[in-house]
Amino acid sequence: MSKLYPVNPSFAAASRLRRDDYTRLYAESVSDPEGFWGRIGQRLDWIKPPTKIKDVSFDPKDLHIRWYEDGELNVSANCLDRQLEKRGDKVAIIFEGDDPKDSRRITYRELHAEVCKFANTLKHLGVVKGDRVAIYLPMIPEAAVAMLACARLGAIHSVVFGGFSPDSLAGRIVDSQAKVVITADEGRRAGKHIPLKVNVDAALERPGTNSVETVIVVRHTGGAVHMQSPRDRYWHTLMEGQSADCAPTPVEAEHPLFVLYTSGSTGKPKGVQHSTGGYLVFISYTHEQVFDLREDDIYWCTADVGWVTGHSYVVYGPLCNGATTVMFEGVPNYPDHSRFWQVIDKHQVSIFYTAPTAIRALMREGEAPVKKCSRASLRLLGSVGEPINPEAWEWYYRVVGEERCPIVDTWWQTETGGIMISPLPGAIATKPGSATLPFFGVKPAIVDAEGTVQEGVAEGNLLITDSWPGQVRTIYGDHQRFIETYFSAYPGNYFSGDGARRDEDGYYWITGRVDDVINVSGHRLGTAEVESALVAHPKVAEAAVVGCPHEIKGQGIYAYVTLVAGETGSDGLRKELIAWVRKEIGPIATPDYLQWAPGLPKTRSGKIMRRILRKIGENLPDQLGDITTLADPSVVKNLVDERLIK
Repeated sequence: MSKLYPVNPSFAAASRLRRDDYTRLYAESVSDPEGFWGRIGQRLDWIKPPTKIKDVSFDPKDLHIRWYEDGELNVSANCLDRQLEKRGDKVAIIFEGDDPKDSRRITYRELHAEVCKFANTLKHLGVVKGDRVAIYLPMIPEAAVAMLACARLGAIHSVVFGGFSPDSLAGRIVDSQAKVVITADEGRRAGKHIPLKVNVDAALERPGTNSVETVIVVRHTGGAVHMQSPRDRYWHTLMEGQSADCAPTPVEAEHPLFVLYTSGSTGKPKGVQHSTGGYLVFISYTHEQVFDLREDDIYWCTADVGWVTGHSYVVYGPLCNGATTVMFEGVPNYPDHSRFWQVIDKHQVSIFYTAPTAIRALMREGEAPVKKCSRASLRLLGSVGEPINPEAWEWYYRVVGEERCPIVDTWWQTETGGIMISPLPGAIATKPGSATLPFFGVKPAIVDAEGTVQEGVAEGNLLITDSWPGQVRTIYGDHQRFIETYFSAYPGNYFSGDGARRDEDGYYWITGRVDDVINVSGHRLGTAEVESALVAHPKVAEAAVVGCPHEIKGQGIYAYVTLVAGETGSDGLRKELIAWVRKEIGPIATPDYLQWAPGLPKTRSGKIMRRILRKIGENLPDQLGDITTLADPSVVKNLVDERLIK
């Protein structure tokens, strides 16, 4: 039995929802989804209100997901224009730079003017509704401005995390056929400069990237960069003289708002395509309810806009709700390990939403860096990106929140758009490590390997049996891959790719990925991507990559490498290969362990048995199971003897 933390009565007394509200609304949301989401949909300003709420089929032969399909709206107008009358002078974005001396506040009125000016800039460059725009920026306000300006015109943005390599960026530009790339001279991270413009230049030398007509460069650090005329233009010069008046373009509810690339279990990253209407309804509603939002909250989600959490819970959710959102360019341990708590005191943050990786890293430094700061403004804590281990949860609750701030441990994915399973802080008692109960309209199920639905206490694969408005609509340009990835394993259901268990109270515990995807610091990486990068090196014949336990990142990357004939493994070559993967994909994909493998365990049909490699990487050589089906069982002994984690 895990420990149960009851709802704090004083928090519940002032919260939006109590337990009986949750029970009643959840029952309504699953028994009458059209009535429920039709009513919740009224939280947006519609240019043409919808009359058709839900039209969904999970049948692989006729797979379509449509919510509010005959409605028309504009996301930028919902986030900005409708706030001007009552909240024009309220701070929309608090920017906190990498350097603690660098911060600024932007009101809704100021943000509206900047977005209109930049939308006019894009218009003058020929960007129209449906065009794709790639955004490769640091965590600076211009990133939010660029996203909202695209939304204002009905252009589809594709934000690429600033830590990705030129090759990763090029692949995303090729797939989306972006017309414009928006970048900065450099990014800043822990005092170091990240060469963003140099990376864009390198990406645009790759084949297939000639859809790009213009590169817009934000002068951020002032670092010297090569500007190629007429392609490259500075943001500030383009903005000069632009009107701060730009009418929002009405778009259909199902018009794509953005495409965000995420790792798949097979090589090429997939462009997750989100809608306009259903997405905005779902993320604004989850943001309001899960975080028990109040008018005077200062809300800080530490995610980068390059990930879905930054889209949904740094930019669109908070601004649609008229909240004050913090954008943080830095890292938790620069200039020192008190940085998060210093920022909370400086800006009087009341809601704090971060990743277990950051919590574990700060926990390692002890309580002193936390206790140096007051944190008295905090009232609610959140966790996102991966399952949080109970020890980290307890530390977060006790040390950071002083046992007075509830924790919302949220499970969701790039594909779900917004939060799916989470406590509601005034309604649901918490257990350290459990995401607890489904959000309104979310119908989870646990199945065994054969696809049989398990009732009561169970463990298996996590499915969602019916649609919700924030659901991914397709994989950009590849609807067949969409069907095969999410709807073919268990027809009639959405397969999350995660495993879960349900306890005696009906609470859900996410156990991690069940496919060939690893979760490093809350960011998904396909093992196939890392393997492809390794095999691209001339000295590597074959590679297999698995996740392994990592006390800070949750999962680390463990690579087994077979060299081409005539090459021998050395420390120098190991370092070279690790640096090679960093260059090919980005620092996020840096292998933690790289073991030389004279041979890999394969079935007679040639399939690598990753199950065996996972157990070796987890230092569980006595749990390898049956290896008699391998083509050459003797390779296993060498791998076990030479393993790097003992």
